[in-house]
Amino acid sequence: MTIERFLFGTLDGEPVPGFILSNQAGLRAKLVAYGARLTEMHVPDREGHSADVVLGYDDLAGYQGSTTYFGATCGRVGNRIAHGAFTLDGKPYQLALNDGPNHLHGGPGGYDRRVWAATTDSAANAVIFTLASADGDEAYPGTLGVTTRYQLTETGELKIRMTAATDAPTLVNIVHHSYWNLAGQGDIGGHHLRIDADHFTPVDATLIPSGAILPVAGTPFDFRRERPLGPALDGVGDGGFDHNWCLNGPADIVRPVVRLVDPVSGRGVEVATNQPGVQFYAAGGFPADGVVGKAGQRYPRFGGIALETQKFPNAANLGQFPSMRLAPGVLYDHAMDFRFFTV
Repeated sequence: MTIERFLFGTLDGEPVPGFILSNQAGLRAKLVAYGARLTEMHVPDREGHSADVVLGYDDLAGYQGSTTYFGATCGRVGNRIAHGAFTLDGKPYQLALNDGPNHLHGGPGGYDRRVWAATTDSAANAVIFTLASADGDEAYPGTLGVTTRYQLTETGELKIRMTAATDAPTLVNIVHHSYWNLAGQGDIGGHHLRIDADHFTPVDATLIPSGAILPVAGTPFDFRRERPLGPALDGVGDGGFDHNWCLNGPADIVRPVVRLVDPVSGRGVEVATNQPGVQFYAAGGFPADGVVGKAGQRYPRFGGIALETQKFPNAANLGQFPSMRLAPGVLYDHAMDFRFFTV
């Protein structure tokens, strides 16, 4: 297997490299160092016809000018922290507010806005992105060393491993933020989704969890059996889904938790992780006239589905949620594996 390398652009006079991973099954992943990001994922349908199944832009300027987080590695803390405030080991911290009254995805200068260092491992068909995040970066404590590794296997998997180590106690919740559309175009209403979760975390008007953990049974949030997204979106209301599901199974073991299928093309993907939660965002916040992406394609409202495995949102302020605290000598280790198949 050969890893192709290309120049994606320049930022402040420095090159932004890109990489292409491919395998014998016809899968092809394009990655760039800006945001340690997945920009394209080409997957064959049941007839062998390939399509790019992630949303994105053609060039660096597109990603720089957008707040969609298409394909990015987000941190230091992905998802939301209420009012951008938390207390760690008795000391209060105030972060930037970049999502109304809240802090989102590590702030306005988060990891999605950085050019990561990159190396390749041809034997494993992998690209490894690394980032040094200084003490005080976006007001977070502790110097953090971060790695995001993408590997494309011959068994049809895109494996993502996000790791971090700190020299002082801090908060870490690094997430991968691709938007999936297995049809390659249109909206996701025809997709079928299953989430292995008996509970979810309800939110307020600013999408901050209340702290409650409620059963999905009898609610629009019940995806324990695979069901079509169109009726589900109609049932939940105008904004669609932007919520955290509390995944079943032990969070320290990589286990399958999500299944997404496009019955028309036959493309499917199964997501496995070692995290306790997954944020399902249905792109309900896209503007009514859509987002203009690759090759001028207009991504409509509900044009993609983000599935972000994670610690629960605002866990920094809710002690009943799994902790985001990372101590020196402990490795943050977040596995997120996508297994592609056809039906």
